[in-house]
Amino acid sequence: MKHMIKAFLAMALVIGMTSALQAQESRIAHINTQELVEAMPSYVAANAELEKNQKLYVAQINKMRTDLQKTSERYGREVVIQSDETNIARQKEVQETLQQIDAYEQNAYTKLREQEQELLKPILEKARVTIQKVGRAKGYQYVLDSTPGAAGIIMADGYDLMPDVKVYLGM
Repeated sequence: MKHMIKAFLAMALVIGMTSALQAQESRIAHINTQELVEAMPSYVAANAELEKNQKLYVAQINKMRTDLQKTSERYGREVVIQSDETNIARQKEVQETLQQIDAYEQNAYTKLREQEQELLKPILEKARVTIQKVGRAKGYQYVLDSTPGAAGIIMADGYDLMPDVKVYLGM
């Protein structure tokens, strides 16, 4: 029994030392990229521009809806004094205007998404490149993204096992 405990302790010691050596060989760092990007002055400026444009679109859509509401109310008050043909034409006009507002809203949303991608792409690229430069300068082989919900490696300079696995599989 004593020999088994000594053997187990020796094995645990060897495994522990091996793990410590491996940890030193493959240095790993992490960074919350979302926090970094949101702290960058260029992101703050881009976000302000996006919010300004969004407010303009929302204001225009609200104005269009208010105008349509006023027109609909007026048409509703005049329904008894207008002919059936006029009322049908007005109903069709209201429906078409509503469709135009919906199309404008969809177009505005698409434009905002495109503008967001256009504004954020260089900011994200700058953050990625900077993380890689700093990680390499500090001697890290891997930099992991610690943003909650993110599961990505930003930089991987360590040993890639793919060629060995392919050889083993005969690929």
